[in-house]
Amino acid sequence: MTAPRPVRIAGAVAVVVCLALAWAIVALAAAPPNPRLTPPAAYEFNDSHFHLTNYIQEGIDVHKFLHIMGNRVGRSTLFGIPLQQQWSYRISGDKAPTYYLDTDARLYYYSFTDAYIAMQYRSLTKAQQARFDPMITGFNPTDMYAADHVRRVLLTFPGVFSGIGEFTIHKEFVSSKVAGDVASLADPALDRLLDVAAEVGLVVLIHNDVDRPFPRKGEAPLFLAQFKDLLRRHPKNSIIWAHTGVGRVIQPVEHHIAMLEDILTDPVCSHVCFDLSWDEVAKYVVSSPEATQRAADLINRFPDRFLFGTDTVAPATTEAYFGVYEMYKPLWALLSKEAKEKVLKGNYERIFDQGRRNARAWEKKQLAKG
Repeated sequence: MTAPRPVRIAGAVAVVVCLALAWAIVALAAAPPNPRLTPPAAYEFNDSHFHLTNYIQEGIDVHKFLHIMGNRVGRSTLFGIPLQQQWSYRISGDKAPTYYLDTDARLYYYSFTDAYIAMQYRSLTKAQQARFDPMITGFNPTDMYAADHVRRVLLTFPGVFSGIGEFTIHKEFVSSKVAGDVASLADPALDRLLDVAAEVGLVVLIHNDVDRPFPRKGEAPLFLAQFKDLLRRHPKNSIIWAHTGVGRVIQPVEHHIAMLEDILTDPVCSHVCFDLSWDEVAKYVVSSPEATQRAADLINRFPDRFLFGTDTVAPATTEAYFGVYEMYKPLWALLSKEAKEKVLKGNYERIFDQGRRNARAWEKKQLAKG
């Protein structure tokens, strides 16, 4: 007996719906989780050093960066570059420079970077924001008013920033290109800046080359003593020394490991950590099995004091972003399980979680005063 036509149609619709649901379930199971929604449950690292924009204040949208992070990265810092490369037609003509080595024209401090980073962060959902720790960078460290800039940014954009930096004092060819005063480790403006960071409880990420470019053989690192004095003057700060003092042309100084060990074992410098970031630094760490082993031995002894960061600048592709992490793989293979977990994940969360809590508490207190 043949079923009535309406019944046959209803049965066919039911079959189609069931098949559609089955295919949807299969598709969802096969598709990767949406990285924009929440931090992944399992991930490879947190990024303590990331620039969303470059030296001409261009970069990628933070939502695109979330896609690049995917499920491999849990959290990341978020900051621009505080210096703008001037395009001087007199020097470069129609060829617009995009990097500080492209031209002899000056660099100048660009304070709008902080507002831009804040608005990028605010364009995210609350769940997405949880994956980022924005940093204030748009100040001139030779200016006594730099400290006031930090306060102003925090109160203009409450709920956003966790620290200051990456900012630079001594950096190979950059320092001499900056318009105005040359930054100095002995400048009272820098002391005032760090005092405010300590008052708020902000994380401090500072770039300071340990030496000048192309030093004479046998000379002591030019900036080491001054930098150690700075660290000791500010024991209440949470300081991360970017790249362990190494730079594009600043090679690890003689006895570099011993230099780091001296700071790591100094009880007055217990507030100081180091970031392993930048492909320029990675090439030294993995330059030989012996160099990698020496670095691993130090980190295994002091696993609470090192963080990994990519130091990538506005990466356009996944390959460009993850390349630095891949370069360090020989080092990761030599770390103990505990050290690897702390360097790639735990130390970031401990330091930046505290920076977040401190900043929110300070903002709440200041805003309550009216």
